[in-house]
Amino acid sequence: MVTPRTHPKVRPYVLTGGRTVTRHRLLVHTLVTVPYYDPGLAAAMLPEARTLYEQARDGCSVAELSALSGLSLGVTRVIVSDLAAAQRVRVHAETYGSPFDRRLLERVRDGLRALA
Repeated sequence: MVTPRTHPKVRPYVLTGGRTVTRHRLLVHTLVTVPYYDPGLAAAMLPEARTLYEQARDGCSVAELSALSGLSLGVTRVIVSDLAAAQRVRVHAETYGSPFDRRLLERVRDGLRALA
């Protein structure tokens, strides 16, 4: 039997159906939230989607969701994009004019402090 531990590249491909392109623009700092948490819906989701859905309840960036779930950034982006297309999570619009915006850097700094 093939397991993710013996073939780590198989599982991400299976989780995303081979897709790498997302419907939404999801940068590492893009904020994702759950507007209305439904425990019944969560119970019916695949484990990876359920983990992302539950973690996004408190509002997280895509990078935080990836780190907290243990999924690669690419897989996280595809699953979050699917959840957003199904209106299960909300992808917040980018409010930064530049990747070097002071507010962005402060959020990154605060996120790193929280992880430390």
